[in-house]
Amino acid sequence: MPADLHHNPLTEILFEQTKDFVGLYDVEQGWFTRVNEAGYRLLGYPSAQALYDDPRRTLLSQRLTPEEWAALCAQVPPEGRYEFETELRRQSGNLFWASIELTNLLVEGRRYFVARLTDTDRLHTAERSLAMSLGRFEAVVSHATIGIIMCNRAGAIVLANGKAHSVFGYPEHALLGLRVEALVPATIGGYHERLRTSFNAHPEVRAMGHNRDLMARRRDGSEFPVEVSLSYFHLDEELFVVAYVIDITFKKDAERELLIQNKRVARLNAELEQKVADRTHALETTLAQLELRSQELSQALAAERELGELKSRFVSMASHEFRTPLTAVLTSATLIEKYPTAEQQDKRLRHLERIRTSVKHLTDILEEFLSVGKIEEGRLAAHPAEVALPALLREARADAEGLRKSGQRVREEFGPLDLLWTDASLLRKVLVNLLSNAFKYSPDHTTVTVRAATEAGWLTLSVQDEGVGIAREDQEHLFERFFRARNAANLPGTGLGLYIIARYLELLGGTVRLDSELGQGTTVTITLPYENHSAD
Repeated sequence: MPADLHHNPLTEILFEQTKDFVGLYDVEQGWFTRVNEAGYRLLGYPSAQALYDDPRRTLLSQRLTPEEWAALCAQVPPEGRYEFETELRRQSGNLFWASIELTNLLVEGRRYFVARLTDTDRLHTAERSLAMSLGRFEAVVSHATIGIIMCNRAGAIVLANGKAHSVFGYPEHALLGLRVEALVPATIGGYHERLRTSFNAHPEVRAMGHNRDLMARRRDGSEFPVEVSLSYFHLDEELFVVAYVIDITFKKDAERELLIQNKRVARLNAELEQKVADRTHALETTLAQLELRSQELSQALAAERELGELKSRFVSMASHEFRTPLTAVLTSATLIEKYPTAEQQDKRLRHLERIRTSVKHLTDILEEFLSVGKIEEGRLAAHPAEVALPALLREARADAEGLRKSGQRVREEFGPLDLLWTDASLLRKVLVNLLSNAFKYSPDHTTVTVRAATEAGWLTLSVQDEGVGIAREDQEHLFERFFRARNAANLPGTGLGLYIIARYLELLGGTVRLDSELGQGTTVTITLPYENHSAD
């Protein structure tokens, strides 16, 4: 190639100033005769000369046969360029995706390619990540146990999962393209359109109905009661509304049956009262007994209702809290079978650790259930002994360490601390529960502050976090069995932790107070009497 082409100032600027790979490829030699600095650095060479001297003389991940290379060269038009994407190899052997642009150049009868190379590896990674995210989204929607329907601003259905088709009696994919008004009773179709227009003007996440019965229409025209909640999102300036639909036919049937039974009980009570009113003075003793029995019956009914609510909360919680670790155990056990070789021991160990973590989670849940049973059956008693609070706090921190997130710190602010005379096991469980909640409901890189002091026979200890906080309307129910705050419903938990803390403190003669604001964290303070016994 002519020397003046190498040293032309314009050529130097074009070669050296560009941030992409630019090289001059000699077709006859089958290798580069000139590469800019950005080019050889991109390929991992220490210098341009190192690239020129590379004996492999190929950047492609797989060497082409002479026929394949000739076919590739033929793709480059005499006056134009040819662009393609392929996987390349750096000098280190690492592979990456790149876009290659070849332009014909004829100098003194000798054919060259001006090669321009752009690294597209990040784009490929992003595409793979997007494909995986899309797959997860489709799996969640497809396997959801409630009906999910997505509409555009005009009310046309653009997505409906299998459960939605089943609930409304449509074959697979038959809902797509229909207007959402096809799923509401015909008598309120116009009213529903006005509601949809109002929602489009001021979209917000909300539940529909507001103590009114909502009805939906199946494909065969039959109507059934539903519960519906709405959310929305914008995509390319287009509004999409997502409806989550639950068929509550069984719930309504149960409510009607309960109403019938309540009316029947009321009628029986009225008849009983009339008969009692007609009794003579000689039956007053019998009347008193009947009234006492009526009170007992009312208490039994109240207890039954409370038991029903507890069972419902337990089933809801257990189905969620057991399913997640059990799924992790099953998945890890299945994956372990796929790593039979010794070289895959690290992968087997990783899945075994997942199994151990999941089993520990299940064990902790069962331990909470057993604790509640012991408390309510009166089988739990305090056994005081001498306790050093700093050592007890270290044990509690170690027990809760598995829940500590990345960057979370624990700061201790201790005042004067006497030796305590209390039940170490119960107090440690209280501390572990408080620290676990602080870690669980706080984001990464936050501080959990533990303050403790003893004075005049009382221990005051508080755990303060910087987490999500608790709404005021939820705080009055936090110490009830199986209660979960609304902003923590999607986080793991049984709703028993604070209930157990309160019961343990009752056994120890102490009290608990909770102070919290949404988005500003939570502080739980326990106050506990103790006796400072000397070692002798």
